[in-house]
Amino acid sequence: MNAMQFLISTLFDLFLMVVLLRFWLQWAKADFYNPMSQFVVKATSFAVKPLRKIIPGFGGLDLASLLLAFFVALAKISTLVLVSHYIWNTPHVFMDAFITTIFKIFNLVLWILIIRAILSWVSQGYNPIEAVFHQLTEPMLKPIRKVLPPMGGLDLSVLILIIAIQFLQILLSGVLIPSYIFY
Repeated sequence: MNAMQFLISTLFDLFLMVVLLRFWLQWAKADFYNPMSQFVVKATSFAVKPLRKIIPGFGGLDLASLLLAFFVALAKISTLVLVSHYIWNTPHVFMDAFITTIFKIFNLVLWILIIRAILSWVSQGYNPIEAVFHQLTEPMLKPIRKVLPPMGGLDLSVLILIIAIQFLQILLSGVLIPSYIFY
């Protein structure tokens, strides 16, 4: 049963991350013609386009993608509840889907920051994925760089942001204790 839960969780989480990445790409106004952006758009268009007919964007935010992310998290939690033979509890399932979405947002930001840091050490020249990661993370790193003095050529803003995100995750996990820990 654990193998099945792992497989279900992984498949839903991968799609959830791509949907959240689509929302983030549009929020950050990242390069739409970048190959990574094109992959994200093509992988999620089948589900986002019908939702956009019902839920338009608001203030530059793609609310359809955000709602789709919640629906994917809800489908993940619902599937895991059914496979695990837990008793269906609608308020808990909806709350767990909301919490899963929040924590996946934090995880996505963490992974993008870590990959960006590693790419900055090894990449040579222009890399399209690195360019998109730069566009995604720079709005969060710029305010930290304004406060943090230069440290001999080392950019510690990524490390500061990673620590802050992990702090928020721990803080929120203490406040929002889910009934099913599937995130």
